[in-house]
Formats: sequence, structure tokens, C-alpha cells
Amino acid sequence: MKQQRFYSSLSIFQWFFFLLATSIALPIIIGGVFHLTIEEISELMQRTFFVVGISSFIQGWLGHRYPIADGPAGSWVSVFVILAGMAIQQGESTNETLQLLEGGLLVTGFLLFILGITGLVNRLLFLFTPLVTGSFLLILTLQLSGVFLEGMLGIQEQSNLDYEISAISFGVFVIVIVLSIKGKGWMKSYSVLLGILIGWLLYYLLGKTPNTISTQAFFIKLPEIFAWGTPQLNAGMVITSIIFTFIVVSNTIAAVTAVKQAVPESEKSEKQTINRASWAGGITHVLSALFSTIGIVPLPVSAGFIRLTGQKRKMPFLVASLALTGIACVPAIVNFLAMLPGPIACAVSLASFVQMIGISFQSLLKDELDQRRLTILGITLLIGFGIMYLPKGIFQSLPTILQYILSNGLIVSTIIVIVLEQLWKTKNISEKKHI
Repeated sequence: MKQQRFYSSLSIFQWFFFLLATSIALPIIIGGVFHLTIEEISELMQRTFFVVGISSFIQGWLGHRYPIADGPAGSWVSVFVILAGMAIQQGESTNETLQLLEGGLLVTGFLLFILGITGLVNRLLFLFTPLVTGSFLLILTLQLSGVFLEGMLGIQEQSNLDYEISAISFGVFVIVIVLSIKGKGWMKSYSVLLGILIGWLLYYLLGKTPNTISTQAFFIKLPEIFAWGTPQLNAGMVITSIIFTFIVVSNTIAAVTAVKQAVPESEKSEKQTINRASWAGGITHVLSALFSTIGIVPLPVSAGFIRLTGQKRKMPFLVASLALTGIACVPAIVNFLAMLPGPIACAVSLASFVQMIGISFQSLLKDELDQRRLTILGITLLIGFGIMYLPKGIFQSLPTILQYILSNGLIVSTIIVIVLEQLWKTKNISEKKHI
């Protein structure tokens, strides 16, 4: 009994650190882009941890009801970055830009809630075929791999390559992968936790751990509401938010589909699951706006984490989510957790993404890859990845709404694969629908 409790505690710790690792990198990136002070970045982290914990718990308990970690959405980050660049270029206040983003999150949140609570989201399920879901997962994984690789090399924190940081990061990456494949018993199950602890220890021994932001007493402080100011909206942001509603639905379906493959228990009704996940996602987006964070969504990489560690139980995940929410209310602990080295968090995330590549191919191969599907996949990947390599600011002469969309390879590729999948029908598909 004691041994079982010990392993349950380790599972909670591992889920806690995974939630932390997937939440810590993107606020640092946003802080740098918007030129936030160290204190403001710390407060953004506190609010992010708070919303991630609540969101993960709501989704796991009432929403999709799977152990799927929620975290900052990479697709929303791209919009934050684009808007920040436009504001700086035009000499406008970045604070007003952040208020505009709060408004956009509110619009997406209300739309998701309405789609879920009315069941209208089920009418969109036909759009998300295995080809669409597999393409989305593959492009999302490879797009974010660049962000995490930069983080592992220490490029996000300084302009020059730090060889010691790089060596530690890749060491952690290898440790997590090797333990998840070759490890026995508890070492295999807790490979992510071990990788984080080993990497953090090496950081400390080499004097790479950053100093604490400030010494604070262990008092409770709730995150600030509308820390960026009163939400604002304009026509461009409203249209962007409507489009992003479909991207978030796609992301949610991809996350649930991926975790279903890693946790093959499902007697659950897919339609009810997506309904619940949608309205819960709407609540999450409203909370993201309320507490001034990046849009929080279910992370498909959770499936990679589950496959790496074999942690399929929901209870440790729910406890870890509540723990993150509670700890986010204690600034002294948040400051300590913020010392988790970004490169280590990125290394662990990248290790989980290795499994995601396999899950994306499994989704793609659910249906036979005939000439039609291969052509659609080829067009989607070529254009989606091609956009990632275009020079920054190439679309700045276009209307704002088009800048948001065309600068994001994930959004463009998702639109392309959905449109081609629906418009390019074959006789076989038509016949199957009538049978």
C-alpha cells in the first residue's frame, strides 16, 4: 500500500512538472517580444500557471475527461508575435496590442462555448478527417520543434550559442528518450521527471541557474485580472478570432484523437466528448482573457508524454492540475518554479514530440494513402512548411487580417487540407456516402 502511494505521488509530481514544462517557455518568448520587465514576465508566468491548472482540471473532470495537459497555444503565440512586430514597426503601444488580444480571446471563448453547449460543433466533425487531423498534428509538431530547438540551444535567452547549455539540454533529451525505451519499471514510467531533475541539477552545478527575481514571503496572492488593461476589439481581430475558433476546434480534436490512441479505453461517445471539450475550451479562453495570458488549449503532445511514461491514470493528472493552480497563488513558489531552466523544459517537450510524429503518421495511415490523399498531403506540407521559411514582414503590405493568417503556416495548411479534402471528392467516396 505504501509503495502504491509512493508511486502515485511520483505520478502527480511527474504530471506537475510536465504541466510546468509545457507552460514555461512560451510566456518567456512573449515577454521578450513585448519587451516586458522581469517582474512582468514573472507575473505572466503566475497567471499562465494558474489558468493552465484550472483549465486542465476542468477539461479532465468535466470536458473531454482525458488526462490531456492544457497549455499556451503555439498558434496564438504566432498572432501575438505578429501583432507585436506590427505595433513596434508602426510606433504604436504594445500595451494596446495586448488589450486587443484579450478581446480576441474573449470572442473565441464565447464562440467555442456556444458551439459546445448547443452541440453545433458536431456539425463540423465531418471536416476533421484522419488526413486533416494527421496533417495538423505533423505540422504543429514540426513547427514547434523549431521553437523548442532554439530553446535547447539557449538562443531564446541570449544571442550567442551556449555550448554548455546545449550539451545539458541534448543530454536531457537523450536521457528521457533512452529511459522511455530501455528503462525498466519505475525508471521508464518516470523518465520525464528524472530528465528534468537531472538537467536542473547539472544546471545548478555549472552555475547556470538564474537568480531568483526577488525574495518574497510565503503569502497568498491571487493573479491580477485584466493585467494588460480593459479588452479592446476591432474588425480585424473579430475575424481572426472567428477563424481561430476553427483552429482551436481542430487542435482539440487532434489532441483527443492522439490521446485516444495512447489510452485505448474508449467507450466514450466522440460527439459528446467534443461537445464537452468545446464548451470547456470556451471557458478556458475566457479565463485566458480574464487573467491576461496566451490562449490556453489542450496539448496534443500529452499523447507523446503518455506513451513515453505509460502514465494513463486520470486522478494523478487532476491532482497535479489543482496543485499547479494552488501553487500559482504563492508568488515565492512561482519565482522558484520560474527558475526551471527554459532549455530543460524545451528538451523534455521535444522528447515528447518524438512520439507525436508517430501518432500523426498513424492518423494519416488510418485511410489508404491513395493518389488523391497523397497529393493533398503533399500540397499541404509544401505550402505549410514553405511559409515558415519566408522572410519576416513579407506580408506587411496586406490588410491586417491577412497578415495574421498568411504568416502562420499551421493556419494556412489546416485551411488548405480541409478545403481540398472537401472539394476534391472521388466516385468511391460519393458511393460510400450513399451506401
